[in-house]
Amino acid sequence: MQNNTIFGKVMISEEQLAQRIKELGKQISEDYRGEEVLMIGILKGAVLFLSDLIREITVDTKIDFMAVTSYGASTKSSGVVRILKDLDSGIEDLNVVIVEDIIDSGVTLHYLRDYLMGRKPKSLKICTLLDKPERREADILPDYVGFEVENKFIVGYGLDCDQKYRNLPYITCLEEA
Repeated sequence: MQNNTIFGKVMISEEQLAQRIKELGKQISEDYRGEEVLMIGILKGAVLFLSDLIREITVDTKIDFMAVTSYGASTKSSGVVRILKDLDSGIEDLNVVIVEDIIDSGVTLHYLRDYLMGRKPKSLKICTLLDKPERREADILPDYVGFEVENKFIVGYGLDCDQKYRNLPYITCLEEA
């Protein structure tokens, strides 16, 4: 740890993550039985979640990535959404699942959902590892939720604070030093 960073208690263990991701993979597989699905991972935070999730999905699955930000180096959303990396191919008439690490205010995901719906997918659903409904500012409801979490600054398992702590194998929070 650097700069007087203090971690809170482990909120979600490695074992809890693995079990819930297995359940989400099964649910997505059932929902798309007999069809193909395009999983869009939102960089960088959803990479670990996406890679574990697709290994639990039994239907034909493709992946693509987008990089979208409204945070920068801050721990609070700026409210200004920027697309840093768009999709590599079209999504028209495809079943699409946006895979997100956490839904906080929902502003970024609301923008992204509307942006992608303009490309006429066959279906569009949202899968988030973590949901923080207490902070919601935008009208967004995920279709698949790993865990609901309290209003703390969460790190680990892909989630970061200024690009640090993504490599923690569990979910924790940062506490004031």
